[in-house]
Amino acid sequence: MPESPIRRLAPLAEDAKRRGIKVHHLNIGQPDIETPETGLAALRNIDRKILEYSPSDGIRSLREKLVGYYDQYQIKLSADDIIITAGGSEAVLFAFLSCLNPGDEIIVPEPAYANYMAFAISTGAVIRPITSTIEERFALPPIEKFEELINPRTKGILICNPNNPTGYLYTRKEMNLIRDLVKKYDLFLFSDEVYREFIYTGSPYISACHLEGVEENVVLIDSVSKRYSECGIRIGALITKNKNLRNAVMKLCQARLSPPLIGQIVAEASIDTPRSYAIHTYEEYIERRNCLIDELNKLPGVYSPIPMGAFYTVAKLPIDDCDRFCEWCLRDFSYEGETVMLAPASGFYSEEGLGRNEVRIAYVINRQELKRAIKILGKALEAYPGRVDE
Repeated sequence: MPESPIRRLAPLAEDAKRRGIKVHHLNIGQPDIETPETGLAALRNIDRKILEYSPSDGIRSLREKLVGYYDQYQIKLSADDIIITAGGSEAVLFAFLSCLNPGDEIIVPEPAYANYMAFAISTGAVIRPITSTIEERFALPPIEKFEELINPRTKGILICNPNNPTGYLYTRKEMNLIRDLVKKYDLFLFSDEVYREFIYTGSPYISACHLEGVEENVVLIDSVSKRYSECGIRIGALITKNKNLRNAVMKLCQARLSPPLIGQIVAEASIDTPRSYAIHTYEEYIERRNCLIDELNKLPGVYSPIPMGAFYTVAKLPIDDCDRFCEWCLRDFSYEGETVMLAPASGFYSEEGLGRNEVRIAYVINRQELKRAIKILGKALEAYPGRVDE
């Protein structure tokens, strides 16, 4: 089981704080934007006398309200297609446990969310990576590369769209190529779409649920964590029109009894959040993205493509080893009593040696703090003993 590149440096960050150093957290996708008042009000006003189990697939009223939410994205569902999970993470884990036997393989474009690897290891499945590159702005690699990996053990393809950690948004053409492959070989298509609210181009959002002819193959992963800044309530969803798959997932849901009751109450109320909240959040992330990319690409030897979605970017730095650099920033460096915490990109690749000069940066702090953090990053790069200039 790999350590999380996002969380494993937390003890070093805590040590730095105990030494009086301010740590700018660019390592984790925890927004600083306030949770909507509709959700907080529901939390404050819970008047139940018993905090009981919910149904194993989630409160029906929440699932019915989600049907309306997805409808605005032209994703046509029924409440029975939706299973509420303890965060998007449990949805991924349950999808793998239900669809994959030990030794089965899934093809994943990388860099990819690090916990996918952890969930695959938990189930005995094998991730077969397809590497996208920063030089190509992390576009989908040629579909022929996918087909080369397909063998009798291949059971699925996993994508994250918009992508964590790169911020890449798959085009309609790319999604259609994936669809054709899924249909040709009768594969599952696991599609993590928790960042659909955060798309910064004029290109349309193409959900896996929009793809024709593979409706029974699609397993959609979702979460309220990002769109409502509710990471801590642990409410996600696994969505499928495949009844056999649903029945398999339900066995796992019953074994863990029920998803969090209080989280579901908050999530259901949050769906009624005024549109102005989403607009404000979206505009704020646009400004943060522009600020971050401008400031990053001013630094000598640093390059980041412009992310088209989510609130992350992968940046190439003039360093010898991203793990060593990120640890050094927390253990040995500070500038005017401050430092930065980044996620080493090596943890987002399966193959040893990839991403060694890259980091993932989450732009989830305000623009003033973001500018300050990138200035400190620049100072760190100037002082780092393992700097490598091309």
